[in-house]
Amino acid sequence: MTGKLFDVPRRALAGLCALLALAGVIMLTAMADSTMQPLPASAPDGEFSAERALRHLERFATEPRPIGSRAGERARDYLTGQLRAAGLDVRVQRAIGANTSAGLASFGQVHNIVATAKGSDPTGTVVIAAHYDSAAMGPGASDDAAAVAAMLETVRALKGTALRNDLVLLMSDGEEDGVLGAEAFVREHPLGRKGGVLLNWEARGVSGPSLMFQTSRNNAGLVETFADAVPHPRGDSTLGELYRLLPNNTDFTPMAGSGFTGMNFAYIEGSSRYHTADDSLAHLDRGSLQHHGSNMLALTRALGGADLGAPAADHDLTYFRIFGTMVTYPNALVWPLAGLAAAAVAGLAMLARRRRLLSLPRLAVAAVSGVVPLLLAAALAQGLWEVLVAWRPAYDGMGGLLHRPQAFQAAVVVLAALALLCWYLPLRRRLGPAALAVGALAWPAALGLLCAQVAPGMSYVLTLPALFCALGGTAAILPRGAAPRVPAPQVPAPQVPAPQMAAPQMAAPQMAAPQMAARHAAVLQVTSVTLGAVVAAALLPALARTAFDGMGLALGGMPALVLAVFGLMVLPIVELCLPERRQSLVPLAAAGLAVLLVPIGLARDGFDPANPLRTHLAYVMDAGTRTASWVSADPEPPAWTRRYVSGHDTAPLPPGYARGTSLWTGRAPAAPGAAEPRVTVLGRDGDTVRLRVTAGRAARSVTLRVERPIAAATATATGMTPVSVDVTGVRANTWPGEIRFRGLPATGAEISLRVPGADRFRLTAVAETDGLQRVPGFVPRPKGVVAATREDGDLVAVTRTYEIGAR
Repeated sequence: MTGKLFDVPRRALAGLCALLALAGVIMLTAMADSTMQPLPASAPDGEFSAERALRHLERFATEPRPIGSRAGERARDYLTGQLRAAGLDVRVQRAIGANTSAGLASFGQVHNIVATAKGSDPTGTVVIAAHYDSAAMGPGASDDAAAVAAMLETVRALKGTALRNDLVLLMSDGEEDGVLGAEAFVREHPLGRKGGVLLNWEARGVSGPSLMFQTSRNNAGLVETFADAVPHPRGDSTLGELYRLLPNNTDFTPMAGSGFTGMNFAYIEGSSRYHTADDSLAHLDRGSLQHHGSNMLALTRALGGADLGAPAADHDLTYFRIFGTMVTYPNALVWPLAGLAAAAVAGLAMLARRRRLLSLPRLAVAAVSGVVPLLLAAALAQGLWEVLVAWRPAYDGMGGLLHRPQAFQAAVVVLAALALLCWYLPLRRRLGPAALAVGALAWPAALGLLCAQVAPGMSYVLTLPALFCALGGTAAILPRGAAPRVPAPQVPAPQVPAPQMAAPQMAAPQMAAPQMAARHAAVLQVTSVTLGAVVAAALLPALARTAFDGMGLALGGMPALVLAVFGLMVLPIVELCLPERRQSLVPLAAAGLAVLLVPIGLARDGFDPANPLRTHLAYVMDAGTRTASWVSADPEPPAWTRRYVSGHDTAPLPPGYARGTSLWTGRAPAAPGAAEPRVTVLGRDGDTVRLRVTAGRAARSVTLRVERPIAAATATATGMTPVSVDVTGVRANTWPGEIRFRGLPATGAEISLRVPGADRFRLTAVAETDGLQRVPGFVPRPKGVVAATREDGDLVAVTRTYEIGAR
């Protein structure tokens, strides 16, 4: 039994029509997920205007604002002035923020702007949060100045509105260096310890809709408020599950961990400009700013007037948009829906077995082998990325977030189709199209069950398509063999000659009814299968598109996997589109198209002033020996960088400075007057050493690298509460222990570190000053070249190495 689920006349035309219908669904879904049109400054006072918010950005978001910088101080003065002029009570929290990762303790002096407005009859507190610092490489117009400007415009639009609940605006500092400001806020500030409902705003690109991509636990009330209050809600519960896979965090992370409930928003398109000089006003999508602000204003009004003291929901909601409508349901339905999808697939299998379209052994083999196209699609996509990086090493520094990746993304789509065909065609004759089509649905159904257990918010994107595809397939084969037969009429004995009885006009009416019935049955079968695949077409390609935007081609295996799952669900339509003969030419054509798209993509995604190349360069000098070097971590430095580096000799670098195994280096002149670090041992108690660290007047930060692993660190500075953290693990490709202090006060800081089992060890202190202009002979980057996002780039690093001995 190796039959098809169904077959129809003019199968190629029917398959093409079905594919066009699904393509239309995909396009309509993409259009429905677009952002908003920006409103001009003439918009009504009670509405959010992107143009009005843009005026603030022009005042404070035109230069980099890293923690501890003069530009950050200027931005802080402007923002506090605007908030006070709006009538809010404004305070600046000065504190030390802290964070840890493997082998690393990060500290920083932060200046959080905290503005408050009392509610008329408060039942709780609404906190709007965004960070006003930026990465050192760019002005951060999107990340995160757009949200800060939106806060100012929201306050203006709320003028005259009496909110019931207290309102807090937190403009945090030091987010880019490890969410230091938010950590200090929840640890030390009374409002941070009080808790409330948090609305946090971010960006990981320069365009796209404002997505609600993360919530706190037991989010039912929040999601319902979001769906009801926001005029153009975007985002789904899948994003929160995917976000957990990424090594990222935002200010939402420490605040949610300290008891705040809330939602996290960001736009993520145009991510090739993230953390670079091109995160600027010129590239900021005004529609994204409008969407951010409209959502912020609507939610502030809704939550500002809500009863926040009512009992909180004790469950989560699954939420997503389909055909422009926000769908929500409690996670209590996740398991029943996953089970219903599995039951629908099993029911389709039983019906197909009764129709003798497949056998159970063939079905089992088809189901088990369905993992092959999934793994193959992911492997091919990851292999494509390796080919691209080998051909153009500069892509590696972009993390897969390319300027114009469309041709490469199309290649991933084709590779997913190729993986599907390479599995389907060889097994088609042996197992039969019906067994493969039904067996393929076992994978989304099974993965939906798995997600119901480990990632409930993501289960719908698998279970609902599997359910509807199974129902569509069932509807398609139910009429099989049941087409009505037209009985032959009882004709009395003929009274005319035989030739008259055999006249052709008598046969036509008798054949028309069966033919018409068969044609109607074929239309119903194709329609049933196509309608069954509509939900898959609306959800899965959109998820793949989001994965492309958020993860880039470096993790192209994820969208390829999603696309392969979608392919498994539309196998009956694929079967209609396959030619009757020479079917092996189809995968060859797909392979050829994928290969062709690579040079097309390379040609289209070249670097130019509008889409610049990234390159890493730093200057490092040993203050003791006055030996200086240029350093680059680029795999293949471009022409500008090769002015400074020429080989891989890391011997001249100070002890413990090198991080990485393939650094490029070159000799450099000594930089006169560069800020130098000073470390004084204040005392030692067993494994714990207490140090006084300064870095010179111009230096913004200091880094201590230790040749032995560290277990704990404490930092304090004049007028600030000491902060202690435990440290586990070791740093990779450098000395195992590291301590950073960003925004170091001019008077320095006191740092204690615990180095277990080390009587004596070396410590290299690195004073870090932004910009390379002070170095003799430095020539600025030309147009079309920007600084890479590595945190030690474009720094003058002056080092001193100390021998710390037993007391």
